[in-house]
Amino acid sequence: MKNLKMQIRVVIVLGILSLLAGLFAHLALTDIYHGEADVTLEWSIVRISAVVFAAFIGASLFTLIRALKMVGRAA
Repeated sequence: MKNLKMQIRVVIVLGILSLLAGLFAHLALTDIYHGEADVTLEWSIVRISAVVFAAFIGASLFTLIRALKMVGRAA
């Protein structure tokens, strides 16, 4: 059970990071859309945001499946 609580905390932190990554990705994509001269940094921010989103989704699914199994055992 302690390990599950730790996983839930990790998912919460990844959720907060995902919100921030979404904000930064929005700003980066706005600069890209407006046709800035050099958008290398902006595309890097979008790629990093995608990794954060994928980590959040993966960790969330893993934690939810594990919690569902634990609830199934208790019932």
